[in-house]
Amino acid sequence: QVQVVESGGGLVQPGGSLRLSCAASGDIFSISNMGWYRQAPGKQRELVATISNGGSTNFADFVQGRFSISRDNAKKTVALQMNSLKPEDTADYYCTVRVRPRILSYERDYWGQGTQVTVSS
Repeated sequence: QVQVVESGGGLVQPGGSLRLSCAASGDIFSISNMGWYRQAPGKQRELVATISNGGSTNFADFVQGRFSISRDNAKKTVALQMNSLKPEDTADYYCTVRVRPRILSYERDYWGQGTQVTVSS
């Protein structure tokens, strides 16, 4: 099986920063896209940022240049650096990794358990 584990969430004041990390492990043949989604109470899950195997990135409009995403292919990790955080950024943040497991001939998405980010004074 494939495991995806996030870390780095917590409480931060408005204007502050957090760095979220995510690690994939298991019987993995290859990884393509990696990314982050978030879900606030009462809202649907929404995309935050993605990064391709080649390093191409994509961000949601609400990021407004405040976040960056990076990956380490050797370690099978992806990170989300969040700066200038706003109260509306408060949500559970989920890491997703598009993986081709060794026992399958196709890719599928795996999700972490989520990490809580609270932005409040």
